[in-house]
Amino acid sequence: MNISIFGLGYVGCVSLGCLAQNGHNVIGVDVSEDKVGQINSGIATIVENEIDDIIAEQHKLGRVSATHDVKYAVQNSEISIIAVGTPSTDQGHLNLDYIFAVAESIAEALKEKEGFHVIALRSTIMPGTCEKFARIIAEKSGKEYNKHFTVADNPEFLREGTAVKDYYNPPLTLIGSDSEIGIQKLSQLYNELPGELIVTDIKVAEIMKYVNNSYHALKISFANEIGNICSALQIDSHEVMEIFCKDKQLNISPYYFKPGFAYGGSCLPKDLKGLNTLAHDLYIQAPVLESIDKTNEIQKQRAVSLLSKYFGKKIAVLGLSFKAGTDDLRNSPSVELVESLIGRGFDVSIYDQNISIAKLTGKNKEYIQKRIPHLSNLLQDDLEQLIQKSDVIVISNREKQFSDAVKKLSGKVVIDLVRLNVSEIADNNSYIGINW
Repeated sequence: MNISIFGLGYVGCVSLGCLAQNGHNVIGVDVSEDKVGQINSGIATIVENEIDDIIAEQHKLGRVSATHDVKYAVQNSEISIIAVGTPSTDQGHLNLDYIFAVAESIAEALKEKEGFHVIALRSTIMPGTCEKFARIIAEKSGKEYNKHFTVADNPEFLREGTAVKDYYNPPLTLIGSDSEIGIQKLSQLYNELPGELIVTDIKVAEIMKYVNNSYHALKISFANEIGNICSALQIDSHEVMEIFCKDKQLNISPYYFKPGFAYGGSCLPKDLKGLNTLAHDLYIQAPVLESIDKTNEIQKQRAVSLLSKYFGKKIAVLGLSFKAGTDDLRNSPSVELVESLIGRGFDVSIYDQNISIAKLTGKNKEYIQKRIPHLSNLLQDDLEQLIQKSDVIVISNREKQFSDAVKKLSGKVVIDLVRLNVSEIADNNSYIGINW
C-alpha cells in the first residue's frame, strides 16, 4: 500500500522503515528540512538499533522518501499515519497543537482528493482527540466523516533501544475505529505481524497507552519499595521478586484486574497493613504501598455516593460476605457499605444465602456484633420477595443466584458493583455500574 507518515521523529522513523521493509511505499512528512533531507539521503533521523540499515536499504529500493508537501503526500497515499510529538504542558496536560495543526494541513489536502482516505493516529493522545481531529478535517475540507475519510487510533508500544524488535514482535496490535474500510485497510498493514489484532472502540484505544505506561511505572515503583524493605532486612530482593513472578495464576496474570468494588477478607487488608507497619518500623518510605488502602476506601465511598440519591427508597443489598462462595464477613466492603447506609438513615435489607445469624460463630460473630449488632433485623431469607418489595437492587458479589435473579427484574434501579452481564438485565430497569 501507499502510506504517508506525518512526523519523522522516533515513532515516525521506525514506522517508516519497518512498513517499507514489509513491502509498502512510504512517504515521510515533516516540517524539519534536516529530517526530510536525511530520509531522502537514506539516513535515519534517530539513533536506534537496526533502523540505520533498514532506512538505507529501503531508500535504495525506492520505498521510502520524505517531503514538506502535505498535499503531495496525501494525494499519493491511501493511509496517513500521524506520529507527531505530544509533549506535556507544565500542568501535565498534553500539548496537542502539533496534532491539530496536522489535521488542518490534511484537511486542505483532502479538498482536492478523490477516494476514501484513512488517517491513523499513532501519537500518544487523550480520549476524545480522534473525534476532534475528525471534526477539524470535516469542517476544513468539506468532506464527510466515514464517507470520504475516517480517523482511527492505532497506538504504538515501542521501547527505545528495542523499537524495531518491538515493532515486529508486538504482544498485540490495537486499532480503535468505527469504519469498516478503515479497519480493513489498517489490518492489512499488520497482517504479517504476530500477536493478536484487536479492534475496539476509539476511546478505549486512545486511553490504552496511558494505562499501559502507568502500570509499568507502578510495577517499577512497587518493586523498588519491596526492594527497599528487603534491603533493610538484609534479604535478597531479587530472589524475592523472582519467586513472586513465578506465580502465573495470581501474581502475573489477569486475576484481580477487573475494575469493581473494594477488596476485603481476612488476608489482603491484614497483610497489607502488616507490610506497611514493617516499612514504618524500618524507617522506609513506601508511598505506593501506603496508598493502596486509601484507594480501597475511596472505592467504598464511591458506592455510597452512587446510592446517596436514593434516600427514602427501599434498598436491597445482595451479598454480604467479602466475595461469592464464602460466609467470611471479616473486612467485607459490603458490611461497611451497609453500615454507612444505615448510619445515614437508609432503609436497607440484605440477602446472602451463605450467611445465617444462627450459624455465625467465632470471628464472624464477633465482627458482626461489633459492626452491625442488629444484622438479624436486616437479613432476609426470601430473595424474590426481597427484590419485589425493594426499589434499588445492589449487587455486591458474584453469586450465580444473583445473576439469575436480575434476568427477571422489572422497573428497578440496579447498582452493579461486580460487572454482571449487562445484556441480561431488562431494558426497563435503570442500570448503573460502579465504574463502567
